[in-house]
Amino acid sequence: MTSSRASSWTRSRSFALIVVLYLVAVVGSLLIASTIGSEHPVKGLIWGYVASVAFLYIASQIVGNGSTFDAWWSVIPPSFAIWFCIVLDDPGKFSDADLRRLAVAVCATLWGVRLTANWAIGWTGLDHEDWRYRMLYETAPMPRWAVSLTSVHLFPLIVVTIGSIPMAIVASQSDSDRGFGVLDVIAVVIALTGVALQQFADLDLRRFNRTKQPGDVLNTGLWSRSRHPNYLGEMCWWWSLFIFVLAAEPGSWWAGVGALSMTVMFFAASIPIAEKRSAERRPGWEAYKASTPMVFPRLRK
Repeated sequence: MTSSRASSWTRSRSFALIVVLYLVAVVGSLLIASTIGSEHPVKGLIWGYVASVAFLYIASQIVGNGSTFDAWWSVIPPSFAIWFCIVLDDPGKFSDADLRRLAVAVCATLWGVRLTANWAIGWTGLDHEDWRYRMLYETAPMPRWAVSLTSVHLFPLIVVTIGSIPMAIVASQSDSDRGFGVLDVIAVVIALTGVALQQFADLDLRRFNRTKQPGDVLNTGLWSRSRHPNYLGEMCWWWSLFIFVLAAEPGSWWAGVGALSMTVMFFAASIPIAEKRSAERRPGWEAYKASTPMVFPRLRK
């Protein structure tokens, strides 16, 4: 984005555009899923996700900023979880399958609202673009539009769609199938633990950012026990969806590829990129790295 174009986007104007874009993206994707039919929830989810990303990619190219896509990750999945809960309820009674769909929808909403709010609090508007996007534009041997299409939009679409398929599988199970049980409770606990980890990690991070000096390392709170507690919380959420699948339909164990894909993405891409940047900017990073686990925390210091 050029400096003249960026300067025209105030924070309030940027948020107004984002609200409009996501209203169109959510409504459009759910209309497509509805057209496909509630009897095909996986197919509806896939094509709804694809449509929303295609729309937001076009918008990002018009605006000239890939950060129009930032909130997609945390807005679209909860929208589908709620939609599944509404349109796939068992008629005439509140069944165990309905309870499971409701549990997924509530957990997804808590996760999505928290993650979106955290992004919104720190987002300054379309005068800013995520540093990871800028890094990709500068280093990838492709035009900017192609980098945005493949790395900023298409890659998250693939990973989040695979990760979200368990929601559609759970939603498709009727009252004639397995009841709400121990695995469901475990899934809820893991999901809420993930949301809590992310919330407290982000609160620690915001407090740190208010007073930090160049080169400082965040090594207090949850960050004293894990170098990436926020990513650990995110992985908890996606693995909880897999456990919901095992509770609803054990034969769909293959849907665990979604949570596995998310885990691989964090360990192979997100974490190495973040750690490389920290090592370059923070002199005390290596000492912190040597004393603090990467993801899974020590229970005792």
